[in-house]
Amino acid sequence: MIIAHDLGTTGNKASLHHDDGRLVASVTVPYPARFAAGGIAEQNPEDWWNAVVDATRDLLARTGTPPAQVAGLVVSGQMMGAVLLDADGQPARPAIIWADTRAGAQQRELESALGAEHAYQLLGHRLNPTYSVSKIMWVRDNEPDVWQRVRRVCVAKDFIVLRLTGRLATDRSDASGTNAYDQRAGTWSTEVLAAARLDPALFPEILESTSVAGALTPTAADALGLAAGTPVVMGGGDGPMAAVGSGVVSPEDGAYVCLGTSSWISFASDEPLLDRQMRTFTFDNVVPRSFVPTATMQAGGASVQWIAEALSPDPARPDTGRFAAEAAADVDTEELYFLPYLLGERSPIWDPNARGAFIGLGRHHTRAHLMRAVLEGTAFNLLTCIHAFRESGAVIERMDAVGGGAQSDAYLAVLADVWGIPVRRRTVVGEANSLGAAVTAAVGLGLADFSAARALSEVTAEFTPDADRHTGYARRHARFTEAYEALAPWFAGAQHNEKEGR
Repeated sequence: MIIAHDLGTTGNKASLHHDDGRLVASVTVPYPARFAAGGIAEQNPEDWWNAVVDATRDLLARTGTPPAQVAGLVVSGQMMGAVLLDADGQPARPAIIWADTRAGAQQRELESALGAEHAYQLLGHRLNPTYSVSKIMWVRDNEPDVWQRVRRVCVAKDFIVLRLTGRLATDRSDASGTNAYDQRAGTWSTEVLAAARLDPALFPEILESTSVAGALTPTAADALGLAAGTPVVMGGGDGPMAAVGSGVVSPEDGAYVCLGTSSWISFASDEPLLDRQMRTFTFDNVVPRSFVPTATMQAGGASVQWIAEALSPDPARPDTGRFAAEAAADVDTEELYFLPYLLGERSPIWDPNARGAFIGLGRHHTRAHLMRAVLEGTAFNLLTCIHAFRESGAVIERMDAVGGGAQSDAYLAVLADVWGIPVRRRTVVGEANSLGAAVTAAVGLGLADFSAARALSEVTAEFTPDADRHTGYARRHARFTEAYEALAPWFAGAQHNEKEGR
């Protein structure tokens, strides 16, 4: 058996798999995140570790799996964050997670030194405050007392691997999500780190995702209820892992959309794909010597969750599915639009100042209208990303959907109509990341190859676009784009006023 952990934004999903990757059972242990004004998004790494411990023990107990049957562990995790460690390998402060946008000044410092286009060619990504290196610089520049204690830096899954094995390392997929990784050379970029004024010794060694990072230490084994010496495979970032869990391991496998807290569209490629307008980016894949061009929006599922909480009598238990179903019942939002920029935005507009907005509200609009406008707003945003990929030469003729949002028929029907292509649900939806991690572990342990992923998740439903609705959505997509462009100067001014205390 293989145990995979997927460290998400809202909790850790632990899953038990046969050694060929087939799913046996899964358990989710939630943990909190702190979101605050000024672009703050943080979590306590100890919460991640406690969730890994609790989920592992729960999984073993529920399935009656003897520790001796566990052949290995693997970790997938949220990307682009910053965990800052002291000399003892303990967190020096809360982790700054992917959604944090405080480091605008640090991003501008890097852009001034490197040039935006040169950095994009070097990194496969735009320079942006959502990436790890700018966040690390922010701590140095704003928290000198903390910075004096910092000796190493890493991302979420690396911290857990350190706790499991005593070894600090990362893999190429997560390294490529830091804004500090030379994608062509496959190493930390000396040019970027010099511009950032950061010591390369802060950063961990880079391994393949399939590498065995080490063995479970006696202390970790005792905490998890497993055998000391159990191999721990390095694993990778949740985006590339979701590709494998969706059966996307080579270019011919097509594209997929992950409808999680953040939402993204991606596919496998033999080379990085660079967009002339720098709207999209490219991660290194967990499959060696391959890449995953990606377009990620900050608040896809987060927007849907937010509106469900806001509309619910009990925000702690929102009936998201019922609200989405109401929104699917021949609701015409007319000229009501929602800009899904609750956490700023990455693809396609790359504007940390952007914020969410309803535009065109009328007295006649109901809960169903608001929910449908949110579903449509996320679909419009992702449609711009699809256009960007196509303009760069990618062929996208259908989309396979995974992530929590893929459980909603209403949402997938909206996506198909807006995008004008079939959208398919797969058998593995919420566990796509952990399934990809399990396959990666099986490859690392010599039990399978990546092609096995294709047989582990099947298509269970297909939503085909309605031609008339798609024609109407094409017009409305242009209006959606105009709405953001009209408000962008206002967003920038609002953020400036907030920083100035006005």
